[in-house]
Amino acid sequence: MCGICGFAGFRNDERLSRMIASLVHRGPDDEGRHVEEAVSLGMRRLSVIDVAGGRQPIWNETRTVCVVMNGEIYNFQELRDRLIAQGHRFETKSDTEVLVHLYEEHGDACVKHLRGMFAFAIWDCTKQTLLLGRDRLGIKPLFYAEQAGRLWFASEIKALLAGGVEPRMDAQSLRQFLTFLYVPSPATSFEGMYQVPPGYTLTFARGKARLRRYWILTPDHETSGLDEGEAQAQLLARLKETVRLHLISDVPLGVFLSGGMDSSVIVALMREVSSGPIHTFTVGYGSGGKSFNELTFARLVANRFGTNHHEEIVEANAVELLPRIIRAFDEPFADSSAIPNYLIAQVARRSVTVALAGHGGDELFGGYPRYLGQQLGTSYDRLPAGVRRGLAMSSRWIPESSHSDNWPGRMRRFLETGTTHSAERYLRWITFLPSEWGEDAFTADFRAQFGPARPAEKYYRLYQYWDALDPAEQAMALDIQTYLPDDLLALGDRSSMAHSLEVRVPFCDHALVQFALGLPAEVRMRGWKLKYFLKQTVRRLLPVEILERPKQGFMVPVGRWLNHDLRPMVRELLSEDSIRRRGVVRYAYVRWLLEEHESGRRNFADQIYALLALEIWLRVYLERRPV
Repeated sequence: MCGICGFAGFRNDERLSRMIASLVHRGPDDEGRHVEEAVSLGMRRLSVIDVAGGRQPIWNETRTVCVVMNGEIYNFQELRDRLIAQGHRFETKSDTEVLVHLYEEHGDACVKHLRGMFAFAIWDCTKQTLLLGRDRLGIKPLFYAEQAGRLWFASEIKALLAGGVEPRMDAQSLRQFLTFLYVPSPATSFEGMYQVPPGYTLTFARGKARLRRYWILTPDHETSGLDEGEAQAQLLARLKETVRLHLISDVPLGVFLSGGMDSSVIVALMREVSSGPIHTFTVGYGSGGKSFNELTFARLVANRFGTNHHEEIVEANAVELLPRIIRAFDEPFADSSAIPNYLIAQVARRSVTVALAGHGGDELFGGYPRYLGQQLGTSYDRLPAGVRRGLAMSSRWIPESSHSDNWPGRMRRFLETGTTHSAERYLRWITFLPSEWGEDAFTADFRAQFGPARPAEKYYRLYQYWDALDPAEQAMALDIQTYLPDDLLALGDRSSMAHSLEVRVPFCDHALVQFALGLPAEVRMRGWKLKYFLKQTVRRLLPVEILERPKQGFMVPVGRWLNHDLRPMVRELLSEDSIRRRGVVRYAYVRWLLEEHESGRRNFADQIYALLALEIWLRVYLERRPV
């Protein structure tokens, strides 16, 4: 695991040094660089595989091709054996070295042979070409900027800034942030800085950059022909294989254990495929957050499989970590589960260098209640339009809850959609501008800065791409391409690498994703049972209490914290003076959110938390002042 950075089209050794230094948290063990007039490559290394010999950049035999890489190639041993048989000579036992030899054999198509999480930069001295590549699901980040025949790239935005790229706010991206609570890729919150999209390469030659797609998310159509028993047997075999591959390491490993299905499955399979010690890490909540606690379930799993279990109790003052979390992300980010993820990574790093996490299981196997909402919507649409309109109007009187499940709020959001299309209904589930305000939440001056495109245009397009599937399957496929990489995987990477911890995500193995996507929704979720198919597959492995408990995940009692311990922070950062000076949202909107939330009439924790994150980001990155 590393942080990589560099630029092409000019030389500036001092800028490269600053870029490398900005990524030291991603790789405290070593640094490396290659510099010539046309290109500069840099990296910081967290030693995981071939600790002694895997220094980067790594070259081919003739020193005409070199690479820096962030991530892990899980099939590197198979690739290495094949390349040796083809006559290639290896100098290290590192997984990174297979890249230069694959490139010699296959050119830009080398990326198609990789199985893992990765972001890399390959420099071809002969062709004077720089090739960037990112893994299929977007597990590892890769940012870039292109200006006047020059290209910068890095694992984090802070390195682009250190390399001299000017920070300018992108209004359209901030609009999307307040809509989704994260900035959808390939954009960033900075104008002119972008992400290489998942499943893409970027080639830079003769002063021009070109993006190419090398992988498209498609279902494994052979899956649909299996009966349920055969499909379960295949899924279990695939899960075991991917967990085994994710355990390849020369340093200690652990698991983020929520006590939910996905992380519990990983622990159970680790115990089946490995005899080594397992460290598990769990977050619980102190005063005001007991309904969000999963400690009992996590302890149950830890005891069942004999793990070395570690717990961290989070209090309300943990939200004071928000400035540090924003600095880790370099962007406004308002998924409040970043708080426990940030803290659990900090705790885990004291014991291990690598941790496995369950990200992706919900998107693959139907774990979110909103997928049930999509299934219900198919039947709901058969009601007369007048009845649905009446229910939509009445939904505003449904009270909300700050409790972890908040079923009244979910019902309200479902009914609000009234007579809309299934795509519109789903977007109401995953967007956060209240229907009473919508785009009117923004000031007129701010609205003038973004174009006519709807903030959810990309989401509509992707949802319709999957129109051959039923609405629940469409929602899952959409989430795999949006929410998973831009929220969950970004959260996992930035929260862990801030503490020099590598996080691996077995459910995001691309072959497993394609297999799961080939399963019909009625198999993945049966009736009102979320994750029916996964639960049936692993039934013999897990305690019945885990199989039958409702979905929770790393949820955070932010709503309660905002009304009590954090109220002074809210009043200071979201003061009328501060909001009017920013000119992004109307103060009347902010005042309404606070009044509704503090009175208990509505639960606007997400929206208020997003405004806090935005204000902190603006102060830290655009005004360069402390918070």
